[in-house]
Order: sequence, then structure tokens, then C-alpha cells
Amino acid sequence: MPLVEALGRIEEITTQVSALSAKTDAAAAAAFGDALAAQSAVAAAAMPAVSSAGASGGVTGEAIVAKAKEYLGVPYVLGGNDMSGIDCSGLVQQVLGSLGIDVPRRVSQQQSVGVEVPSLAEAQPGDLIVTHNADHIVIYAGDGMIVHAPYEGRTVSFQPNYLSDGDIQTIRRVVPDASASAAASAPAAAGVSGLSGLSGLTGLTGLTGVSGLTGASGLTGASGVSGLADLVLAAQVQALLRGAS
Repeated sequence: MPLVEALGRIEEITTQVSALSAKTDAAAAAAFGDALAAQSAVAAAAMPAVSSAGASGGVTGEAIVAKAKEYLGVPYVLGGNDMSGIDCSGLVQQVLGSLGIDVPRRVSQQQSVGVEVPSLAEAQPGDLIVTHNADHIVIYAGDGMIVHAPYEGRTVSFQPNYLSDGDIQTIRRVVPDASASAAASAPAAAGVSGLSGLSGLTGLTGLTGVSGLTGASGLTGASGVSGLADLVLAAQVQALLRGAS
């Protein structure tokens, strides 16, 4: 079930429970609240785990830089692909490939991978910087530093970035932007945990962990409350979380 639909179902359940609140005895409501509270921590822990796994298998820009630094000192060899000798595009292909990100071999092809970064000021560690005419490609390491295989007679180097925006044809990001991913996932998480319609039940005031409706259909303390059987629908949220994880 899509998350939006699941949230809609929770809203329906919330309305039903609110309507039943006048018929609910304190002991049953308290048992129901205790069960939800016990599960909320589990759900809260599960939600970040779902959102943290993104494209590129969760690879970070810092991981790309760290892997590139393993090649420091390797001599530049045109067409090279390993520790015995490597060129600029070979370095990019080998580094990304070792992290599970497949990219083409030539700079002219690598200049189209990932998504474009508008300017050098917005570059992040792990971004690929391609010079005009696709003549060269470097890996941005952050803090004004780069890792690259320069040219014949040099070795793979970690050095200050010598390129300006005027030298650059494109900057490519091949891993997810962590801050953007977190912002995108925040509304969905808030929509699940922010339901307040259950506060009318004794023992549920201040409940924020509605995402933890695990096992609601089996609450023993609420078995005497007419209509609470409808809460079995909440098990669909549990299935959604399991499927996403």
C-alpha cells in the first residue's frame, strides 16, 4: 500500500477511535496506549533506516574520496586501469566501480553521469569535475581539494583545486545529496507521527508514535471496546514499513 494511502487509512481509524472514546473504559484505553507507546520507538528507529538507503546503495561522497586516495602515488598511464598505472577517467571508473557505481570509461561519456551541480561553490566531496571539451576529469574532495591523475610523468595526487568555473564544462554528482534526501523524507515521517486525534482516549494524551501501530489488532486490554476491531487496518502500516525496509 502506498504511504499516502496508508496515512489516509490511519486518519479514518483515528476518527473511528475518537468517536468511540466516550464508550471506552479507562483500563482498556490505558492498555491500548501502553501498547502503542511500546511500539513507537521501534517505528521511529525504522523510519530513518528506510530513508537513509538511497540511490547508489547508500554510498557517500566521502567514501568516494577515501577510495580515490587509495590510488595516491600510482603513476599516470594513458589507458591504465589499475594500481600499476591509471589515467584520469580510469581512476574515476575504478573508484566508483569498486563502490558499486557503474560509469563509462571515457571522460566524454562520464560527463553525463549523475546529476549536474550548478557551480563549483555548490560542489560536495565525491562530485566529478569535467574540464572544457571533456579533456580531463577530477574528483572533488571538499575544502578546495581534488584527487586526480594529472598527466604523463605525474602520479595520482591529492592537491588544491586549480580549476575555476571558467575552466569547467560540468560538475556531476553521482551519489544522493544527504540533506535533500533527509528533507524529502521528513514530511512523510511527520505525517505518520503527528496524528493527534487519539488524545481523547484516556492514557493516549500526547501520543506521537502512531507509526508504531504494530500488533494493534491483538491488544488484549481493548477487547471489550466495541468497534476497535477496525484497528486491524493499522497492520497495513506495519506491512508498509516491513516492505520498505
